[in-house]
Amino acid sequence: MLLTDKTAIVYGAGGSIGGAVARTFAREGARVHLVGRTAATLDAVAEDIAAAGGRAGTAVLDALDEAAVEAHAASVAAGGGIDVSFNLVTRGDVQGMSLLDMPVDDFVAPVVTGIRANFVTARAAARHMAERGSGVILTLNSGSAHGSPMMGGTGPADAAIDTLVRNLAVELGPRGLRAVGLWAAGVPETLTKEKLAAVDSGMGLDENAVQGLLAHLAGMRMTRRNPTLPEIAATAAFLASDHAGGITGTFVNVTGGMFPG
Repeated sequence: MLLTDKTAIVYGAGGSIGGAVARTFAREGARVHLVGRTAATLDAVAEDIAAAGGRAGTAVLDALDEAAVEAHAASVAAGGGIDVSFNLVTRGDVQGMSLLDMPVDDFVAPVVTGIRANFVTARAAARHMAERGSGVILTLNSGSAHGSPMMGGTGPADAAIDTLVRNLAVELGPRGLRAVGLWAAGVPETLTKEKLAAVDSGMGLDENAVQGLLAHLAGMRMTRRNPTLPEIAATAAFLASDHAGGITGTFVNVTGGMFPG
């Protein structure tokens, strides 16, 4: 197994991608600490992991709360160290509106939330990892920093997180740590009409329209197919493992080539 005897913290573990990643990490042998703001969704993932013979604990906290994140990381580290920290926290992106019409708060929100959550969680884990001389910081965004119209603050938020990962890699590499990101966009299992409406209130799509959107996204990709949750989770598990060697300071494109790497 890729992550045997590793300890991983997954922030946003109650979400679709976070839950898939947490289940995969546990299946690959990791002890997983599930972190999020909603106990019910975290408990559901923990129950799945336990039923499959894995190991998981839960913690309800806000990844924007510096003190809470630091205290939780210290508790995990005291119990045997932290090997992997993966931030998958929702940023509150608002899309489907021209930048000329977008309120400032809607534009800025994902930038501020995304960079704060990633910085707070990465720093908390990395401080403990550095003491041991090993560890992996992971994050995920859509790769939209390369230019994506009608997506509000998503592109700038992605760009800020891309840069944070590269800077972390440069600073932490000499101390034995790696920082890596994944680009993933248009994952079919996450693009329900309800979730689309949450980021674009004007997108009143029925199920047929959602399937049409997915087909359109697939046609934009080099591979002509959309990435799946299992593929994203498996890629994350590989990057978190020792098999990833010296992969650091970069983003792995699992969008099917929608954005240039």
